[in-house]
Amino acid sequence: MASPQARLAQGSVGRHLVTMTVPVLLGISAMMFGTFIDMWFIGQVGDRELAALSFAFPVLMVVTSVAIGLGAGTSSVVARAIGSHNHRRARRLATDSLILSFGITAVVGVVGILTIAPLFRLLGAPEDMIPLIAGYMNILYIGVPFVVVGMVGMSSMRATGDTKLPSILMVAASVVNVILDPILIFGFGPVPVMGLNGAALAALLSRFAIFVGTVYLMKYRLDMLTLNRPDKKELLSSWRDILHVGIPAAGTNAIIPVATGVITAMLARYGPEAVAGFGVASRVESLMLVIFYALSAIIGPFVGQNMSANRPDRIFRALRLCALFCLGSGLVIAILLALTGGWVSGLFSENPAVTDVSALFLLVVPISYGAYGMVMVMNASFNGMGKPMPAVHISVGRMMIIYVPLAIVADRLFGVVGIFTAYMLANIITGLLAYVWARASVQGQCDANGTASAVVEPT
Repeated sequence: MASPQARLAQGSVGRHLVTMTVPVLLGISAMMFGTFIDMWFIGQVGDRELAALSFAFPVLMVVTSVAIGLGAGTSSVVARAIGSHNHRRARRLATDSLILSFGITAVVGVVGILTIAPLFRLLGAPEDMIPLIAGYMNILYIGVPFVVVGMVGMSSMRATGDTKLPSILMVAASVVNVILDPILIFGFGPVPVMGLNGAALAALLSRFAIFVGTVYLMKYRLDMLTLNRPDKKELLSSWRDILHVGIPAAGTNAIIPVATGVITAMLARYGPEAVAGFGVASRVESLMLVIFYALSAIIGPFVGQNMSANRPDRIFRALRLCALFCLGSGLVIAILLALTGGWVSGLFSENPAVTDVSALFLLVVPISYGAYGMVMVMNASFNGMGKPMPAVHISVGRMMIIYVPLAIVADRLFGVVGIFTAYMLANIITGLLAYVWARASVQGQCDANGTASAVVEPT
């Protein structure tokens, strides 16, 4: 097995972005398609189950935020170790990140199980829906450590510049999820009808498959795991470096579900159908934004390796190309959803109270998707630089300073359409801010290092 090389610090910037993004796009698309199918199957069971899944969505996003944060911290430090050609340190960091992730998320799972009822009451869930939600969440919380460790391990793979292996894992897991969904939800042969709990079990089994595959590939294909017992001082050093980026990155991503929880509680005043419609639109949104998730997954390793290799010129070019792509593809997505939002909403429910809310969201909010993509990519670039705090400030500003206060006012004045318009405006404002700030941060690094930033680079 060859040691990972700093492959992202040389060659065409544009080609690297494309060749890295395409596999990630396929992998994340497959995972999003699996959640899309989940929502569709649950919609066939009933609107109550659909609403229960929608109430659970912000909480699941918080758990995912922990994984994204730990993954961002791992990707940043591993990529920078590879960029400086310290391969032993890269392996040590990748290994120690899995130990850290398992420990943290085991605690998260236990706390989550113990707080299900009060938490969902706080989110506005009706009392008669708490048992339905609790059954679903209990299953998912049990699998949280395996889900997060798998995601963190895939972040280590991407830090090497290899995005194909983790994408293969995601596609395979999605296929498993789609096959298991109808069997476990509706029953088949000796398998009983499990409804919403069946969807949770299918998700758990598919994510466990990712966990097993990740550990195997990191050890035997990429040489990114070591079985040597770590020195205590070295272990603590690894954890400190990972959490330096990981904690702010987790906080950055956790801001989104916290704000979503507030918005869900606001929509609950309009009835469970409005919450269900918001949940449907949120899942459709996740599927539509998959290209931006893919870009944000690869820009961190790219920035990290090039920062350590002292190539800021390549980072400038990458940020500009990403911004242009986000704006162009965001416009296409907005037009597509404006034309098909009503039809897409009707795939999940025949209740007009559900589909009207979903269609309204998909008409208003996508106008800002290009700017939202810029927020995701630029925040990931800050993490790649090892400077996570600007991403925290941007995300807090977007959700808690602009979106939620504006939504509260707009809700009173315009109702549901006001809530969605506030989201759209928050995305546009922070998208522009994020791009300017990211470029300024790279320039500041150039000035601090005395590095020229105008080196001509092939596309």
